[in-house]
Amino acid sequence: QVQMVESGGGLVQPGGSLRLSCVVSEGIFSSNAMAWHRRAPGKQRELVAGIGIGVSTTYADSVKGRFTISRDNAKNTVYLQMNSLKPEDTAVYYCNTLPWMEDYWGQGTQVTVSS
Repeated sequence: QVQMVESGGGLVQPGGSLRLSCVVSEGIFSSNAMAWHRRAPGKQRELVAGIGIGVSTTYADSVKGRFTISRDNAKNTVYLQMNSLKPEDTAVYYCNTLPWMEDYWGQGTQVTVSS
């Protein structure tokens, strides 16, 4: 069974930072590009950042320069370092493969940016 277990979310003030982690089933992680997605209240799910099996990365324009995606192949874990957070970053954040697979969605982790 494929598992994506996200963690690291929470409540943070504008301008603050959070680091999200996602532990992925080994067989899926090692052979796929990975990505972080988010769904804000009342909005469609959107791609936030992606990372290839190597070091190539891609970011949504809204997070460029503030967010950094990385992966640790020894730990089957993908990370999202989020700096200079804004209220509009408030959402549930999910990891998945890139492109995403419907059956791989996990529970996500809530990020709330508010003063």
